[in-house]
Amino acid sequence: MAQSDRRQILEQWLGQVLHDGVAALHPASSDASARRYWRVGHRGRTLVVMDAPAEAGSPEEFVRLARELRAVGLNAPEVIAADCARGLVLMSDLGSCHYLDVLAADNADRLYGDAIGALITLQAAGPEQGLPLYDDAFLCRELELFGEWLLDGLLALERSPAQATMLRRACEDLVTAALEQPRVCVHRDFHSRNLMLTDAGNPGILDFQDAVVGPVTYDLVSLLKDCYVAWPHERVEGWAWGYFNLAVQSGILRADVEPRFLRWFELMGAQRHLKAAGIFARLALRDGKPGYLADIPRTLGYVVDAAGRHRELADLGAFIAEQVLPRLASVVDRA
Repeated sequence: MAQSDRRQILEQWLGQVLHDGVAALHPASSDASARRYWRVGHRGRTLVVMDAPAEAGSPEEFVRLARELRAVGLNAPEVIAADCARGLVLMSDLGSCHYLDVLAADNADRLYGDAIGALITLQAAGPEQGLPLYDDAFLCRELELFGEWLLDGLLALERSPAQATMLRRACEDLVTAALEQPRVCVHRDFHSRNLMLTDAGNPGILDFQDAVVGPVTYDLVSLLKDCYVAWPHERVEGWAWGYFNLAVQSGILRADVEPRFLRWFELMGAQRHLKAAGIFARLALRDGKPGYLADIPRTLGYVVDAAGRHRELADLGAFIAEQVLPRLASVVDRA
């Protein structure tokens, strides 16, 4: 359906929902999918409308999870009206200030402290019923994105039999480490582009519709080893231990997993970063969104960095540093 037709459907629906007229629509944001977002003025405040055409998938899960997250005290948007059959959702506005816009060395402790507090609530009380399980098949499918879209699709990088075996074994190790961990409600994109700076209940939380039940460190590593902003390792590790102490106090983790915690965290990060690099390549090649290519070196840099501390990642880190990143630099320069 043409965007003009979607716009007409959206405006007609808003007129029915809001009754007393609709002010002009202004683009609010877009994401990596086909969903589009608009701001609309109404009675002295702004609201946000999600337009999710059929190819973006039904917003039904977003609506359900928004209500469940708010029920446990998290600052998700309030759903005011929804027509999931047509992919339309009207919700409260969490503002336009993303964490990524304001994070700085002098406020990071406070902002990450708020985000970790929200994460503890999500893991201790968040919804699990009805969510997919982040199992071995799911994790492996995600890791395949790295080979299919980045190595083959973007870089056309041939692998020797030894390299192919190394990559397969590294992925097996990452999946095994993920499955060792306690399972909780996992947002899956708990990072600076989906966390909003708000005056009350900071942070506002967006883009949670793909939540699953999975490894306890997944959202933590999404937050602290963000694909869009990087911090010194010592600072990241300090925040991670701050989370660990809160998680033990909240009953999310047992104190006796302390010797394994950082290994879980860093190997979970490697799984996520390989997946994310593959997705960024897919966005460029399939969806015509090359802007994400510039984030791949940072994303894979985390894997190289962690490889110096974990023997399971040593060969993978060397392969990325020696074979992938040099080829990637020329691709990014041309984009």
